Amino acid sequence: MKPIRFPFYIRLGFVLIILIALGYLAVLGEEVLLPLLFSFLFALLLLPLTDFFENKLKWSRAPAALVSVLLFFSAASLIIYVIGLQVAKLSSEWPLLKAQVASLFHNLQLWLQSTFHINMEKQAAYINNISQKGLSSSASLIERTVFSLSAIVLLLVFVLVYTCFLLIYRKLLMRFIVTAFTEQYISIIYDISAQIRYIIRKYISGLFFEMCIITILACVLFALLGIKYVFLLGILVGVLNLVPYVGIFTALAISAGITFATSDGRHALYVALVVLGIHLFDSNFLMPKVVGSQVRLNPLIVVLGVVLGEMLWGIPGMFLAIPYLAITKVIFDRVPSLQAWGILLGEEEHPPKKVKRMIRKVKNKEQAI
Repeated sequence: MKPIRFPFYIRLGFVLIILIALGYLAVLGEEVLLPLLFSFLFALLLLPLTDFFENKLKWSRAPAALVSVLLFFSAASLIIYVIGLQVAKLSSEWPLLKAQVASLFHNLQLWLQSTFHINMEKQAAYINNISQKGLSSSASLIERTVFSLSAIVLLLVFVLVYTCFLLIYRKLLMRFIVTAFTEQYISIIYDISAQIRYIIRKYISGLFFEMCIITILACVLFALLGIKYVFLLGILVGVLNLVPYVGIFTALAISAGITFATSDGRHALYVALVVLGIHLFDSNFLMPKVVGSQVRLNPLIVVLGVVLGEMLWGIPGMFLAIPYLAITKVIFDRVPSLQAWGILLGEEEHPPKKVKRMIRKVKNKEQAI
C-alpha cells in the first residue's frame, strides 16, 4: 500500500500544532522537566568519568555514578565557596561603599538643581514618596527572594538525584528506545545516540573552557589596571558570559558598579571598556572556535531559541535552548522526512573556493557561447 503524502501546508500546520502543544506542556510540566533536562546534559558530561570508574577501576554502576556526581558537586561547591569568600571580603568595605554612593547622590542632586532648577526639598519629597512605595512592597520582595532561593536549592537536589539515576539506568533507557522502534532503525538510533553524546560533551566542555579563558583574561586585565576584587570580578564576567546575549551586559553593569563604589569613575570606565573588549573577542573569535563549531546552528535559530527558552522557563530556559536545539538538529539530520528542518536549523554551507572558481568558469563559458 502506497503511503499517503499530505501537501506541505498541511504538514506545516501539523508541525505548528505540535510545537504549540509541546510549549503548553513545557509550561505545565516545568517543575518536572527542568531538572530532568539539566540532569540529562550533566549525565552526558559525566558519562566518560563513570565509564572510567566502571571499566578501569572495575566498580559497579551505582558507586561509579554516585562518586561521579559527588565529584562534580564538590567542584561546583568549591567554586561557590571561593566566590563567597570574595563577596564577604567586599562586604567589609560596606561603609566606604555607602560613602561613595552618598557622594554620588549628592552630586546628582546638585546637578539636577543647577540644570533643571529642581530644589533640594522637591527632590527629597519625591525620593521619600518613592521609598514609601518601595517599603510597602519590600515584604513581598523578601518573600519572593526566599521562595526563589528555596526553589533553586530544590532544583539542585533534584538535578543531582536525576543525574545519578540516569547514569545508573542509562543502558536500560537505551534498550527501551531501541525496542520501541523496528529493527531497520536500530543503526540510525545508535548513530544518533553517539552523535548526541559527542556534541553535548564537546559543547559543555567547550563552554567550561570558554568560561575559564574569559575568567583568566578578565582577572589579568583587571589586575594590570589596578582594579580591586580582581578574582571576584573575573569570575563574575566569566560565569555571566555563559548567559547568551544578556549575561555580558549584566556583568558589565555589576562590575562597573562595584568598581565605582570601591574606586572612582575612571576605573569604572576602564572596567566597562575591558568587559566590552572581552565580549568582542569572545563573540568574534573564541565562541565560534571553541563552542560554535560543535553545534553548527543558525544564529537566527539560536536567538529565537534563547528568546523562547526565556519565555518558557526564564534564565534556565536560556541555558537549555542551545544544547537541545543541537540535539534536535542531530535527530532531524538523520531522519529523512525531517532533513529539511535540519537544514533550517543549521548554518549555510559555503562551497570551497576551488568549487566556486570552477562554477564561475562554467558560467563564463556558457555566457560566451
